[in-house]
Amino acid sequence: MRTRLRQLVVSAVALFTASAVLPSATAATDGERAGGQRTSHGGLSAVIRYTEYGVPHIVAKDYANLGFGTGWAQAADQVCVLADGFVTVRGERSRHFGPDAAPDFSLSSASRNLTSDLYFRGVRDADTVRRLLEQPEPLGPSRAVEELMRGWAAGYNAWLRKNRISDPACKGAAWVRPVSTLDVFSRAYALAVLGGEGRLVDTIATAQPPAAGAPDTAAAPDPKSAARAASELFDAANADMGSNAVAFGGGTTAGGRGLLLGNPHYPWAGGRRFWQAQQTIPGELNVSGGALLGSPVTQIGFNEKVAWSHTVATGVPMNVHQLTLDPADPTAYLVDGRPERMTKRTVTVGVKDGSPVTRTQWWTRYGPVVTSLGADLPLPWTTGTAYAVHDPNAANMRFTDTSLGFAKARGTSDILKALARHQGLPWVNTVAADSAGHTLFTQSQTLPRITDDLAARCSTPLGRATYPSAGVAILDGSRADCALGSDTDAVQPGIFGPARMPTLKDAPYAENSNDSAWLANADRPLTGYERVFGNVGTQRSLRTRGAIEDVAAMADKGGLTVRDLQRQQFANRVPAADLAADDVARACAALPGGTATAGDGEEVDVSEACRVLQTWDRTVDSDSRGALLFDRFWRRLNAMVPRPQLWKVPFSAADPVNTPNTLNTDAPGFGAALAETVTELRAVGARLDAKLGDHQFVVRNGLRIPVSGGTESLGVWNKIESAWRGTEGGYPEVSSGSSHIQAVGWDGGRCPVARTLLTYSQSSNPNSPHHLDQTRLFSAEKWVTSRFCEKDILSSPKLKVVRVSQ
Repeated sequence: MRTRLRQLVVSAVALFTASAVLPSATAATDGERAGGQRTSHGGLSAVIRYTEYGVPHIVAKDYANLGFGTGWAQAADQVCVLADGFVTVRGERSRHFGPDAAPDFSLSSASRNLTSDLYFRGVRDADTVRRLLEQPEPLGPSRAVEELMRGWAAGYNAWLRKNRISDPACKGAAWVRPVSTLDVFSRAYALAVLGGEGRLVDTIATAQPPAAGAPDTAAAPDPKSAARAASELFDAANADMGSNAVAFGGGTTAGGRGLLLGNPHYPWAGGRRFWQAQQTIPGELNVSGGALLGSPVTQIGFNEKVAWSHTVATGVPMNVHQLTLDPADPTAYLVDGRPERMTKRTVTVGVKDGSPVTRTQWWTRYGPVVTSLGADLPLPWTTGTAYAVHDPNAANMRFTDTSLGFAKARGTSDILKALARHQGLPWVNTVAADSAGHTLFTQSQTLPRITDDLAARCSTPLGRATYPSAGVAILDGSRADCALGSDTDAVQPGIFGPARMPTLKDAPYAENSNDSAWLANADRPLTGYERVFGNVGTQRSLRTRGAIEDVAAMADKGGLTVRDLQRQQFANRVPAADLAADDVARACAALPGGTATAGDGEEVDVSEACRVLQTWDRTVDSDSRGALLFDRFWRRLNAMVPRPQLWKVPFSAADPVNTPNTLNTDAPGFGAALAETVTELRAVGARLDAKLGDHQFVVRNGLRIPVSGGTESLGVWNKIESAWRGTEGGYPEVSSGSSHIQAVGWDGGRCPVARTLLTYSQSSNPNSPHHLDQTRLFSAEKWVTSRFCEKDILSSPKLKVVRVSQ
């Protein structure tokens, strides 16, 4: 009986899919296509086939219906997280959650709901997104993307209308409301400006001119301090958003076809999570992978012919213009001696249990006025000087079309064509491989067109410090000849065109771990690009060094398969330990009496630590004994010892993968770091030889799940970032790290060979059956076998077919 029923279901689904018998969508009105406020209407529908771990395979007859199915399925898994994000982009957080609470930082770096609201409400009031949508393609969205967005809004709204929310995070909440197409586009806009204006929301919302008659008491920023602060600001930007990715060419693989391993490092909670799905329009589109929540398209994924991943790039997606103000008016600035008045934006937001708050913002021809680039880089607004930030992604609504172009690509050359046509990636590199054996690395970003020549001619004294050190250009805004200009192949004025992008094609391997493009392949270094893209000839991170060592050795070995990619993901090798652990163990063993002196003068017996470090296997597997000890010691040592004093052999640009090396165990702070680490672990009741997974874990529905992997400073491929909470047992939650992982190749058959893993699982809802299932897989270092072809989807033992409609 069960077998017969299954045969009937499978046959019906196969017939339905092949014929695509879906109701036609009602045509969008002009207002809806332009991103209007109306919620979507019309008989949209889709078929969703769920397989293991709640992965949906969405089939529809066209883009509007595909968007509908995607919006429905995302709402089913993540309605509370999505609804919270829509509150953000509407500028309504203070109204629902109070002005002083902090957002989750997924859609901006705002520290308070009030500043978040003032920025996003200002964007809405200025009609910024709607005006961008009215531009013709490619500046504005394609018809396909308009339909996807319209459909997504309709699908989300239909799910809300037809289902009860079980997630306690928003069950019964008044802020869970239907959305418009404009809301969905506004969320995409927030992601586009995340590295520019989105990083400066607090200062955009609060910058105010000096009071009339007030003396100029603010000191000009010190260039050296500014250079250091700018470098730290943009290094810190990758703390919760990084990634590794590697593509292997046909000459290195068992079948002569490409391989791709993508390992993005993104937040484990909040609105920047990935969500996994396959999207199919028969004869038009067939793609599988991870979409950022609220997006109707796949950002990282694969199809029958090509696979791609992204890594956060070093390009600085903003610059600053230093303004010379009119002596008679601090809200007017001079360009070639002629005054221009700033634009005053008055923004009002509602506040929970309080009166509405009204504030002003000040905008210039370059962008909004700001009074800092982070807490350590003040840019004071005086009677003579102000600063405006320019973010070219504030005019970029092309991210979604670029991703759709990738989804339809048939090889790495089509990836480049999509990038050249849309030029919409705001802050990521692209790494890709295809079934013909080609590889690609390209840093094709939407960046301000800051050439080194322009920076040399037009940098202010402050900019002459920040540009070489961090790629942050601070230009003289009083000179028209310091405008950014245009490349002939750029779709948008003031950005670089495709010909300027650092690009590496058909290398045996192409790899990136968030350093600049320079060493995408150590044997074929990329040079000649402008400083705003990143640096050349400088020290690489330990994660980059370890990754290059690993993938270069894999390429040299040859005969690679998807299994080799899977092994690399969970090798959990610690490059910092390979460089330093033996030296630490020897120096520890040589301490007189087996004791070290802490910073407060206390003598600590560290002899047990010496033995643990000597026998540690140099990995961060969850059952590794000694990994926790080395992790806590290494973090403390790096905080206590200045970088130039850490190694005996300094960095050499002639040997960037192997230098610096040889730990300086004589550096002041070495013994104190060891003593204080031992004291810390004993104080929280942790054994020095404890298994890592006993103290690095997550708790889901009362279940404690151990987690392998390691922090940035250790250089581990399988990056995991957690906050230390000794009273809670160590690292009791993952803040960011390995997220939507995919290992993809081809074996000559019709279906790609793909293994995937969504580390934090599909749903944030603790009542969902897919709240922790893939997290347990991640803990066990196991994978999901992707079901891409119809025969594989229909043969899933967990197959569940759902037809969804308005």
